Amino acid sequence: YGELEDLLWRTASGLLGLGLGPRDRVAVYLPKSVETVATFFGTALAGGVFVPVNPVLKAPQVAHILRDSGARILVTSGGRLAALTEILAAAPELQWIVLTDELPVQEARAAGTRYMRWSELTAATGAPRAVHRAIDGDLAAIFYTSGSTGLPKGVMLSHRNIVAGAISVASYLGNNPEDRILSVLPLSFDAGFSQLTTGFLSGAEVTLLDYLLARDVVRTVAQHGITGITGVPPLWAQLADLDWPADAGRSVRYFATTGGVMPRAVLGKLRQAMPAAAPFLMYGLTEAFRSTYLPPSEVDRRPDSIGKAIPNAEILVLREDGTPCAPGEPGELVHRGALVSLGYWNAPDLTAKRFRPIPGGITQGGQPELAVWSGDTVVKDEDGFLYFRGRRDEMIKSSGYRISPTEVEDLVLASGLVSEVVAIGVPDPRLGQAVVVIAVAREQAGTAPTEALLRYCKESMPNYMVPARIDWRKNLARNPNGKYDRVALKAEVEASS
Repeated sequence: YGELEDLLWRTASGLLGLGLGPRDRVAVYLPKSVETVATFFGTALAGGVFVPVNPVLKAPQVAHILRDSGARILVTSGGRLAALTEILAAAPELQWIVLTDELPVQEARAAGTRYMRWSELTAATGAPRAVHRAIDGDLAAIFYTSGSTGLPKGVMLSHRNIVAGAISVASYLGNNPEDRILSVLPLSFDAGFSQLTTGFLSGAEVTLLDYLLARDVVRTVAQHGITGITGVPPLWAQLADLDWPADAGRSVRYFATTGGVMPRAVLGKLRQAMPAAAPFLMYGLTEAFRSTYLPPSEVDRRPDSIGKAIPNAEILVLREDGTPCAPGEPGELVHRGALVSLGYWNAPDLTAKRFRPIPGGITQGGQPELAVWSGDTVVKDEDGFLYFRGRRDEMIKSSGYRISPTEVEDLVLASGLVSEVVAIGVPDPRLGQAVVVIAVAREQAGTAPTEALLRYCKESMPNYMVPARIDWRKNLARNPNGKYDRVALKAEVEASS
């Protein structure tokens, strides 16, 4: 950490030497690396704003982020720059590109853009330059997140958001200097970035991994004696189907999931693979970092719950008019507290829709406090535990019933015939929407077991929930954060109907 601090100061000095002004944006388009981490925190130290760009994005998406954020500096590699040459003109505010390797720079350059090597940027010695003054409420980062429609939108995080999130998550995970945290999620994803901030806060070791195959994760767990992992359900489903060596998972103290509900069957297999690990089932949204978690002591009693509010947050379940829902009544999850972000970059209208006061809620000096309205439907039980029911725009309405895709997916997985599944609703003139299941068959199932799966569904589901159609795939489309790309899958199904 001492060496890292020195690198952060040198990075901050180098960026200031390029003319970085207060709250100027620095985009980072790299895989997980020391340079990536140093640019994030060096930018924040200098008083700038860092913009993580998922390394799996292609040139058009990168162009949108560079243009929308108004990034003045881009840190990337020579190989990645080659793929961006044609789009640099679409980022008129970009002034400097810093390259982290020694690959040749393409001759085609955007007008007015200058280049520097990482080794030159961080070569500063002696006293660091004076950084721009910043306070905890100032903008520190812009995280771009995909919505159900349109281009990715930038969520603005303050220094306070980032620090409060780290303190809250590390407190319930019990992170400490003895932890060895495995970073498998993209650092451009708020939950992936959390692996860094909780590690920094607690003095833990963080192993950065860009895995190609799920088996690479298991191998790294064994090699580094990993004690903590956070993943998303699609990754956990793949890991659960692997044969873990006897000693591979014994070091793991906890594993956590976010970005969706953990199927019971997957949870059971993971607990066998990591017998000493405490499972943390979490829910969060980029607009408020983390929102809820289920304590491991409650997992056996409430395996379908996303738990209660994390420390330093209040989670409400509200009707459309802002009044509280009764236990068992579906409503929108609303998050208030220190983790609520500053809104969307360059999108005041969208910010006003998602970040708004709670009717009759808290005021500070006569000014209403803003909460983030998640757009997610949840239910609270008599004991205050929450259960995810789906995105409002993902809920399936068939024959007058509102159907949770998650409920359908859990039941289909429980059949043992599929390894991965997504349930969607498609227009149907008779039903309103028909339930369609898109699935990957288990290898031992042989050919696609349509008849067997339909028979199981009819036996285990009410009639209105039984899929009208099953589409088989070799794999399911995912978005850059590793979650199932429900929008793309739905578009494929509707196009083939």
